[in-house]
Amino acid sequence: MLLITGALFVGALFVPMWQIQLEAPQYPEGLVLQLYANKIGGDVEIINGLNHYIGMATLHTENFFEFTVLPYVFGVFGLISLGLIFVAKRKAVLAFLITYVLFIALAAVDFYRWNYEYGHNLDPNAAIRVPGMAYQPPLIGYKQLLNFGAYSIPDTGGWMLTAAGILLFLVVLKEYKFTKKPAL
Repeated sequence: MLLITGALFVGALFVPMWQIQLEAPQYPEGLVLQLYANKIGGDVEIINGLNHYIGMATLHTENFFEFTVLPYVFGVFGLISLGLIFVAKRKAVLAFLITYVLFIALAAVDFYRWNYEYGHNLDPNAAIRVPGMAYQPPLIGYKQLLNFGAYSIPDTGGWMLTAAGILLFLVVLKEYKFTKKPAL
């Protein structure tokens, strides 16, 4: 299971981790913003053009230090998963699971901060201004933003990272529940 966990961490580097889908009458095919470990993808230029009208800052990969750090984080997580196969210590796997859960919590807070900043810090000279309106997409789930419906959901890499967390939890559960403690 740890070998598969390591492969999931490394595999998540090559596919989008998260996506924000935007649907509106003028875009019946929808628009999508995809977040990879190292870049922003999808319909970025169209979304940046639309966001200009409501005063949102444009999105560029180089504006986010996270895209520089995340590939290394997932690479290290993959190596740790493989190393734990040879270490064979229950407490080490538990410590790694706790570290990963804390990382996910920190990533969620950071993603919320991103969304908040981009949705609330609007140019006061924007062409379209609705007093009191913020354009913050949801952290996860659906939210109506003027005539756009925004869906924020995991993409392939996000599901891979979820599977990695579940496998780590299963390893910990197996080791603590079904393994007898060694005699002292």
